[in-house]
Amino acid sequence: MDSTKPLEHDDTIIKLEHISKTFIVEDGEARVIEQIDLEIRENEFLVIFGAGQCGKTTLLKILSGLESLTEGKVYIDGKAKSRFDPRVGMVYQTTALFPWLTVMGNVEFGPKTRGMGKRERQKKAQYYIDLVGLTGYERHFPSMLSGGMCQRVGIARAYCNDPEIILMDEPFGHLDAQTRYMMEEEVEKIWDREKRTVVFVTNNIEEALYLADRIIILTECPSTVLKEYQIDFPRPRSLVSPEFLALREEISALVELREGVVV
Repeated sequence: MDSTKPLEHDDTIIKLEHISKTFIVEDGEARVIEQIDLEIRENEFLVIFGAGQCGKTTLLKILSGLESLTEGKVYIDGKAKSRFDPRVGMVYQTTALFPWLTVMGNVEFGPKTRGMGKRERQKKAQYYIDLVGLTGYERHFPSMLSGGMCQRVGIARAYCNDPEIILMDEPFGHLDAQTRYMMEEEVEKIWDREKRTVVFVTNNIEEALYLADRIIILTECPSTVLKEYQIDFPRPRSLVSPEFLALREEISALVELREGVVV
């Protein structure tokens, strides 16, 4: 396929074409992803949902360039994606902050490595520090922050790099329930204000329904697309609305029937 071939929809920013991934293991090969085709639209909040160990993180790593493909192609804006693309930012399961840098130092790190002047980059970093609600913590080190605050720093750092696409790999999975819900609210507010394309991985149905414009449900390994849902509930969403609860029940039943697990 010609890497300059136009995409099928004007608002498509990412296209995955026949994506497959096989790992070499001690006793042979392990097929993790099997022939996934997917289009992701500009400014969309897309959630990739599935049970643990179904290949969600591997798929995200392929999008980020941290993992190579066995088969298939990834296109961004109609062109074949290079291994590492500055238009793509990542927020990890663990915070992955530099412990020797302050909040300001972590958030400004990307612009600093690109040679942006100190005054300009710190002004930019301050905007995102304020946006994630960490005003006053600029000189704090990660060890002085809670888990939720560290994830806020990670989000601010990702946005400060000006990516068109932000990948989030279960960023709130290690947080307690109350902090997790607060962070989901914050991410939704930031996304609504900044309007970037977000691809968010989770195995939590409520989180998926609360955040997503569209949910892609993956099968067990080797994973492929089982079903997708367009989520049209108005924002901000109520976790106890009849529509929310009905769709939660439908997705739970689908996953339990397919995989034999309780989610």
